[in-house]
Amino acid sequence: MAPEPAGRPRGGIGTGPGKLLVTLYGIFTVGAASRSAVQLSTRFHEAPLAYVLSAVAAVVYAFITVSLVRGGERARKAALVCCCAELLGVLVVGTWTLADPAAFPDATVWSDYGMGYLFIPLVLPVTGLLWLRRAPAEPRGAPGGAGAP
Repeated sequence: MAPEPAGRPRGGIGTGPGKLLVTLYGIFTVGAASRSAVQLSTRFHEAPLAYVLSAVAAVVYAFITVSLVRGGERARKAALVCCCAELLGVLVVGTWTLADPAAFPDATVWSDYGMGYLFIPLVLPVTGLLWLRRAPAEPRGAPGGAGAP
């Protein structure tokens, strides 16, 4: 087994600081999914775009959560793609809500760059990208790793 590169933490993507990311993404998954489920089922006609975007955010958060928990190189790559999509979503929706507030009669998770959630939706994908870049690859043959079936 090759030694780990210097400066890289030991363990998989869901260990160490990754545990905090799993926790935060899990909380945001439940929060965004619950909020959008209620809004879509009871008030869809009021702000369909906002409520659908909150549901999309919930799906992205769920996928990242599962990827972080699962671990392995494929999960890391999937989480990287989703974190990029999440960051893009936060930036696009955040800018859109400021430029055209009339398009969003109700807020989404990503409105105003996540201001309603203390800007955590903006910070979370950046933190996720940094962690996924720094976290070590799982060793071959480890559960969910590159050598797993």
